[in-house]
Amino acid sequence: MKVLVLCDDYWHPGEVIEAGLKPLEGEFAIDYVRDAKDMLTREMLEEYGVIVCCKSNQINGANQNPWFQEEVTEVMPEDFEDWVRQGGGFLFLHAGNTYRDGELLSGLSGNSFTGHPPRCRVDLETIPHPVTEGVGAFSLRDEHYQIVLTAQDASIFLKSRSEKGGEQVAGYTRSFGEGRVCVLTPGHILEVWRQEAFLRLVRQAIEWCGRER
Repeated sequence: MKVLVLCDDYWHPGEVIEAGLKPLEGEFAIDYVRDAKDMLTREMLEEYGVIVCCKSNQINGANQNPWFQEEVTEVMPEDFEDWVRQGGGFLFLHAGNTYRDGELLSGLSGNSFTGHPPRCRVDLETIPHPVTEGVGAFSLRDEHYQIVLTAQDASIFLKSRSEKGGEQVAGYTRSFGEGRVCVLTPGHILEVWRQEAFLRLVRQAIEWCGRER
């Protein structure tokens, strides 16, 4: 399966995502794009079965200007939505969930980002779902993302708890037209990616989005 990974902003270096996904490069054909504003075209999207978004609305880590700009950016949020409606798979991972209600990609993700406390211990509880197969409860030290779920059709498979952040939804899937959307909120530092349980969730989330699970 061909997978396109969109990564790199000021707070979320692309090198973390690339190092984190490296163990999966033998299972998926993964391409990385850091400057999505100037590289992506609608035709390019058609080459992939799954898109993984790991970046906020910034051009890249060296340029904090907005990624999305009307009449400038080739692929806008509505283009991603159309692509998914037609059968594509889209995984929002960590920084891909930093969009607020009604803003840009929040309609596709089905959530609104409200913030996170300083990095802390986060306990994860899994709920039976194809994405969580073989994964039990585990803990990590990470940014504990706080989101408001806006999607009415969300199937929650992961919950997170921390002393500073309370209980949050940390993973779910939803349908979007003929396509599939999955959300995972952990993943800020490389040590998180190196946890076998988290990497398995990412692998199975990609498979689910690409209809291999």
